Amino acid sequence: MSALSLRLPESIHRHIREIAKKEGVSINQFISSAVSEKISALMTEDYLKNRAKRAKKEDFRKILAKVPSGKPLPGDEL
Repeated sequence: MSALSLRLPESIHRHIREIAKKEGVSINQFISSAVSEKISALMTEDYLKNRAKRAKKEDFRKILAKVPSGKPLPGDEL
């Protein structure tokens, strides 16, 4: 594990402290979790963009053609 010195505005530090206390975790655990979630979100976005580049409209149309016709379920009418 490595250490990181981080400068934050007092207002953000206060929010982090309050939320970490409310969640029952240390500030370090909270920040580590928050950064991990952000990294995961960015990596997922990159993955989906790369997958979309490989997509073919014809394949999409073939999949849609397999969807049976029918009335929408109640609540799905819009």
